[in-house]
Amino acid sequence: MTLTNKQKQYLKGLAHHLKPVVLLGQHGLTEGVLAEIDLALNFHELIKVKVAAEDREVKALIMDAIIRETGALKVQNVGHVLSLYRPSDDKKISLPRA
Repeated sequence: MTLTNKQKQYLKGLAHHLKPVVLLGQHGLTEGVLAEIDLALNFHELIKVKVAAEDREVKALIMDAIIRETGALKVQNVGHVLSLYRPSDDKKISLPRA
């Protein structure tokens, strides 16, 4: 599944007021953190994850790994915060048509 620009803009608007629900700390990306992100995506569909890596390349690699491992779609990333969307079975967020 891919998102159109219109759908991304809609999700960015919804994510704007959200606070990060998962914070990556000094231990980085662990199985427990991935499980927590997966749980949050199943429950909320749209979440923010804060990646506290100082090196820009390391931060990009961690964000790519999160997207790959969770099967979520990247809405946007601003600084250290990554916004993710993955539809659940309940369909809590209805996306606008393309």
